Amino acid sequence: MSDELLDVAVAAARAAGALLRERFEGGPGAAGAISAKSTPTDLVSEADLAAERAIRAILRERRPDDAILGEEGDDVAGTSGLRWVVDPLDGTINFLFGIPQWCVSVACEDRVGVVFDPLRDELFAVGHDGVATLDGAPLRASGRGELATALVATGFGYAAGVRERQAAIVARVLPAVRDIRRAGSAALDLAWTAAGRLDAYYEFGVQPWDIAAGTQLCRAVGLEVTALPAADGLPAGIAVAPPAFGPALLGLLGRAAPGG
Repeated sequence: MSDELLDVAVAAARAAGALLRERFEGGPGAAGAISAKSTPTDLVSEADLAAERAIRAILRERRPDDAILGEEGDDVAGTSGLRWVVDPLDGTINFLFGIPQWCVSVACEDRVGVVFDPLRDELFAVGHDGVATLDGAPLRASGRGELATALVATGFGYAAGVRERQAAIVARVLPAVRDIRRAGSAALDLAWTAAGRLDAYYEFGVQPWDIAAGTQLCRAVGLEVTALPAADGLPAGIAVAPPAFGPALLGLLGRAAPGG
């Protein structure tokens, strides 16, 4: 079944990706109508909605008994015990501003995960065999052994108060690492961390659809994925790092390592 699930995930991600790439390359206005969600800076476009419809159409056809959780559509109950978690366009702000850093994320929880970057035509995937790949070639995470030379990615929320607290954490992390990257797509950050392009990643306020596929990729390559509890005015989040310096990163984030 898992091979079938991965085939479905790839087909759904590629269908959404083809639609999004066409609109992205269409220039200003091609994304369609734009509206705000949680805050004036949290936007959704008609392109997001169309991409999710494309994904759901494939899931309805090929996996009609499975549940679906998506960022832009209603939750769908299932009877199979399996649930798909999909983000049709992770990095909407980048997409709308013409910045080529966005992707499609499709996962069947705890079974398969796909992050597809349509502009680079890069497909990150992990299947039942637990092997994470990029376009079929095995991924290898960073082997860096110390936080001081690590390139660390993060992201920020949409609410001003949350951003203020996130800025305080960045102020602690930045002097202790090689540098910080904020690219604007949690799913791609996770995929790039699994691929060794980034050494570590953390973010408060991520949603299940942001991380469902990417965390599977990271675990498959031996990275530690740690849930960050909500505290101190910050929502829950995750941190991903090599075992060698994961605890040190968690300390900077103000979250003790499990069992620590």
